[in-house]
Amino acid sequence: MSSDRQDILLVTGMSGAGKSTVLRTLEDLGWEVVDNLPLLLLDRLLSAPLPKGAERSTQPLAIGFGAKTRDFDPARIVARIKALGEEQGRDIGTLFLDCAGGELERRYSETRRRHPLALDRPAADGIARERELLAPIRRWANRLIDTTDLSANELAQQVRATFGGEGLGEPTLQVMSFGFARGLPRNADLVFDMRFLRNPHWVPELRPGTGLDADVSAYVAADPAYEGAVGQIESLLLLLLPRYRAEGKSYVTVAFGCTGGRHRSVHVTERVAGRLREAGFSPTVLHRDLATAPQDSLEGASGNADGVGKQN
Repeated sequence: MSSDRQDILLVTGMSGAGKSTVLRTLEDLGWEVVDNLPLLLLDRLLSAPLPKGAERSTQPLAIGFGAKTRDFDPARIVARIKALGEEQGRDIGTLFLDCAGGELERRYSETRRRHPLALDRPAADGIARERELLAPIRRWANRLIDTTDLSANELAQQVRATFGGEGLGEPTLQVMSFGFARGLPRNADLVFDMRFLRNPHWVPELRPGTGLDADVSAYVAADPAYEGAVGQIESLLLLLLPRYRAEGKSYVTVAFGCTGGRHRSVHVTERVAGRLREAGFSPTVLHRDLATAPQDSLEGASGNADGVGKQN
C-alpha cells in the first residue's frame, strides 16, 4: 500500500449539484481525479503506483461517486472509509454537494436530462429518493457545499480557494522576449512593446551585445522613460496574475517585444522575471529571437520610430 499521498478526497452529493464541476476544477488544480469508481476497486486504486511521469509522490487524489456509481451503497462506503482510517491510517476527506430540491428540479428541466433514480418518473421523485439514500454520507461528510445559489463559475472558485493548496492551481507562467520584425508570438496573453526605449543597436560598441550584457542593460535602463514604464508594467502584472489564477487559467505568457528581439526586450524580460520571482511566482524565461544575427535591415525600418536617430 502506497503511503505517499497526502490528500484523498471523496466527492459525492445530489445529482445535479455540481460534482462534475468540482472534479473538473480539482483536476485543473493538479489533483488526480477518478470518477464513478466502484467501491470494490477502492482498495486496488489506493494501493496502485502513481502514474508514470507524475510530478510528485504526494499528488492529491479525488474520487467521485454517486447514485450512478456501480455497487453504490452509502452505508458500506462509510464503513469502508472508517476501516481505511483505522487499519491503514488513511486520512480520507468527504465532500458532500447539496442543493435545494426546487433548484435541482429547475436544473433538470433546463438541461432536459432525466434524474438517474427517476428515469420514468418526475425528477422530484428521484431527488427525494436520492436525498434519503445519501443521508448516511451527508451525516458522515466532513465538508459540505450547498450549491443552491452558486453558479458553476462560483462553485469552481470556491473549490479553488478551498483545495488549491500550496503549489496547486498556479498557472504555468512564461515571460518571453521577441522581435516584432520576426512576427508576434502566437500564444502570448499579454504583449508589451519596448520600442519606445532608446535602441542599443545604433550604438556601434553595443550592437554586437544583447540585453543579457551589463553595458547594454545599463544603456536601456538609462532611458528617462524606462523606470516609470517598466515599474508600472510590473505593478500591473502583480495585479493580474492572481486574477488569472482565480479564474483557473492554466497557462499565462507575457511577451516583451522590440524591433529585433536582442536588446531592449531581452533586458526587460530578465528584469520583470526577476521581480516576479521576488513576489513568489515561478516564471520560465524564453528569448525567442536572441540567437538571431543582428541585421541593420530589420532595425533600419524603425530607427525613427524608436525615438533615437541612427548613430554612426
